[in-house]
Amino acid sequence: MPSEIEQHARFSQIRYAQCWEDADILISALNIQPHHVCLSIASGGENTLALLSQGPQRVIAIDLSPAQLACLELKVVAFRLLSHAEMLVLLGSRESLEDGRTASMEPSSAGDVVQLRTDLYQTCRRELSPEVRQFWDEQPEAIALGIYAIGKFERYLALFRRYVLPLIHHRDRVFSLLQSKPFNSREYFYREQWDTWRWRLLFRAFFSPFVLGQFGTDPSFLRYSQHDLAPHLLSRTRYALTQLNPAENPYLQWITLGRHWKKLPYALRQENFEPIRTHLDRLEWRCMALEDLVKTLDADTIDSYNLSDVFEFMSEANYRRLLPHLRRVGRKGGRLVYWNRLAERHRPDTMAQVLHPLKQLSKDLFRQDKVFFYGDFVVEEMV
Repeated sequence: MPSEIEQHARFSQIRYAQCWEDADILISALNIQPHHVCLSIASGGENTLALLSQGPQRVIAIDLSPAQLACLELKVVAFRLLSHAEMLVLLGSRESLEDGRTASMEPSSAGDVVQLRTDLYQTCRRELSPEVRQFWDEQPEAIALGIYAIGKFERYLALFRRYVLPLIHHRDRVFSLLQSKPFNSREYFYREQWDTWRWRLLFRAFFSPFVLGQFGTDPSFLRYSQHDLAPHLLSRTRYALTQLNPAENPYLQWITLGRHWKKLPYALRQENFEPIRTHLDRLEWRCMALEDLVKTLDADTIDSYNLSDVFEFMSEANYRRLLPHLRRVGRKGGRLVYWNRLAERHRPDTMAQVLHPLKQLSKDLFRQDKVFFYGDFVVEEMV
């Protein structure tokens, strides 16, 4: 029987070409040890790869979408065969092999970068499985743009960047936003220069449930929302632009510039490249629902769960039915980590004897979350 998510959404296209959860707080929350077995929602692939940097015994990635797993497989091969700089260009994070050293505001020649990405894909192509090779062969535009740009959600953000943001702020002000400033200066800049009536009006319109549901995600993914979307996002965006430092936020840089300007997400940083590449043989992936996977696992198997925001798409009743199964196959002392956006999901009181919320750790890490879409970050320990 199909899972609840399968019944309401389609999975033939790439929804997220990159992970939109902050791997820095994920790694801190999971506290992965060398003997750990990790289970990870694949999504765009980066956060699954980030787990490998900690040297766990095994990482099992799952996703309902063959397209999402095609993203993961291409990134695995890129880590294996390319240099760090080459990988960043193929993915679309950077536009030249020197871009990481210069952090230039100006993109490279379009023709040059397209040819470079095409050549880099050909290097990776031979190592892909036949199905995934065919998937990417049929999408030369995705390779030319850099695969980070071609998910449905990334295209939605590109519409905002190209057509909405220029109506609100000119380019120089966007770059000024991304410059490093002390907290008081960030507050002043936001209040006096950024937070205009046009910003609030167009932001609320573009990030309404209707527009997001049609162009950014699947309408069914918002069906369990318990909060108003646009006011929530506007409040969280203000937090990211003032309480956090935009100059240190690669996700914000992607939203505003369409690439990573000065900062990279965890899995793409130079210092994590070799640790991830070294442990690629410990990664496996499966195309199946989370509910189906746990039925195949023995008790006391999983130490670390990266569950993304998968519970956002489930009813409260289905969440409560699934959680005991996750605990059954989990090991004592292991942790479940997940994000809430608009639907509130937390361990029910009926599981208090076997699942303990680490509330202070959750709160401390959520304050650092550079991906500002979410309303809560949950860390629960199996006891």
